[in-house]
Amino acid sequence: MPGGGVRHDGPDGLPGSSGSPGSRRGRERLRGGLRAGLFGLAGLAVLFLSIAFAITIGPADISVPDVWSAVAAHLGWGEAELTPIRDGIVWNLRMPRTVLAAVCGAGLAVCGAVLQSLLRNPLADPFVLGVSSGASTGAVAVVVLGVGGGVLTVSAGAFVGAVLSFSLVLLLSHALGDTVDRVVLSGVAAMQLFSALTSFVVLTAADAETTRGVLFWLLGSLSGADWTDVWLCAAVLFAALTVCLLHARALDAFAFGQDAAATLGVHVTRVRLVLLCTTALLTATLVSSAGAIGFVGLALPHAARAVVGAGHPRLLPVTALAGAVFLIWVDTLARTVLDPQEVPVGVVTSLIGVPAFVAVLYRTRKTT
Repeated sequence: MPGGGVRHDGPDGLPGSSGSPGSRRGRERLRGGLRAGLFGLAGLAVLFLSIAFAITIGPADISVPDVWSAVAAHLGWGEAELTPIRDGIVWNLRMPRTVLAAVCGAGLAVCGAVLQSLLRNPLADPFVLGVSSGASTGAVAVVVLGVGGGVLTVSAGAFVGAVLSFSLVLLLSHALGDTVDRVVLSGVAAMQLFSALTSFVVLTAADAETTRGVLFWLLGSLSGADWTDVWLCAAVLFAALTVCLLHARALDAFAFGQDAAATLGVHVTRVRLVLLCTTALLTATLVSSAGAIGFVGLALPHAARAVVGAGHPRLLPVTALAGAVFLIWVDTLARTVLDPQEVPVGVVTSLIGVPAFVAVLYRTRKTT
């Protein structure tokens, strides 16, 4: 080199001294990755412990070793040391409900994180596109009006209604100009339309007992969970999370606006359509199995951002773990706080989520 100088490379491989901006960015990325990895490992440990301890809570006397014994026996790793009744309580009643709570919490939280970045709206959540309202209308149509002639289940009707609602949102947003604002406004319009249809059907065609059951489901309920629901929701969650992680860098670019994302090489229309369809499909699947559980997708992404930052390769997994643990304990509280009466999960998520969300917003205001 001229003058006999020596070329120094930073730890990220960029030319410059150890104090260059490139090396600092490399160290920051490394620290962020390590921190996210540690939170991920801790989150997985907390998740498995939460599942085990939540299953032990209830009228029947079940211990954590009993839970491990039942799980090991059903996975072929040993023989159960429980009576058939206690084994049935663990494996057929509490385990599918607790695991479905984890899956729903993870899925709703991930949908919220994606929509908040994609639409650049901190108040966006999985229900901003009207998917929840459409699912509610579909379920009510099956239960109250008998749509499907006994062939469609409540979950199937909810899924069909969610797909119809989202199709209407896409149609309206395309007709109005296909911009972020138009998507949000189309979602609000679809939400109001299907909410009105649901109320009209319940008020005019349902008896008192049916109305009570429908309203309980509309507020969110995991009481009817079985392993079929768990495997279906888990499969859709895995596929949706994979798609979102593959588009994580594009989501980072969307934080600067659509024009900036296009300048950075993101195919804005295609990526937005793929992610909107992915979140709608995941939300529809979860709502069809667990009802309309609100606020998880609104509050949890903000809490995760406060911990690991806004980079989506780190944010999405941490958000999923936080949502899973959160909804496990919310459901445990909902089924035990007024035992033997059960509180709808959506009521508890709102009671807990509103103060938490206000605290997150206040902390954000103080640090910006």
